[in-house]
Amino acid sequence: MLEDLTFKSLGLVNYHETIDLMRSHIKEENFSNEIWLLEHPPIFTLGTAADKKHILNAKDIPIVQSDRGGEVTYHGPGQLVIYFLLDIKKLDFSPNKLVSTIQNFIKELLADLSINCNFIKDSPGVYVNNKKIASVGMRISKGRSYHGISLNVDMDLKPFTYINPCGYEGLEVTQIKDFKDNITLNDITKLAIKKLESII
Repeated sequence: MLEDLTFKSLGLVNYHETIDLMRSHIKEENFSNEIWLLEHPPIFTLGTAADKKHILNAKDIPIVQSDRGGEVTYHGPGQLVIYFLLDIKKLDFSPNKLVSTIQNFIKELLADLSINCNFIKDSPGVYVNNKKIASVGMRISKGRSYHGISLNVDMDLKPFTYINPCGYEGLEVTQIKDFKDNITLNDITKLAIKKLESII
């Protein structure tokens, strides 16, 4: 458990500006462990393993190369993005343990909403009935993590059909609203913070 952990709810924020802020933060001499909870305007992001052929038709949605792990994904309003800016050495976490901890956190959060989910071997993320509900993409730099996970809550899922999500042709996606119609993004943000306080 981290005693100096701070949570920041940032609302709807520009992707490029947020990434620049994360990169600056992890380089700070007086680094502090922080978890940022936010949304992004519509954007496709390409991870370090991404192949541009998986963008089928971007329409008018911007595309950006990211330094996170993974393939192509979509961010948009109504999706809760959680960035983990953590000293994983202080946590005594390996990169794999960090990813599994984050995925299990989402599993527990969904269980609280009576949504049963599963994991798929060699395909990071969280699935409900084999439809992806949360995507993971991390980066570690000198023992400090950044980037994180995106959880589909109450959003327009159509842009996911413009890509092969996470590089998988025909992969379907889902969101919390499909199972809990009266849950808001603000509700999920509060629940996420409560859960993470007991995990990290």
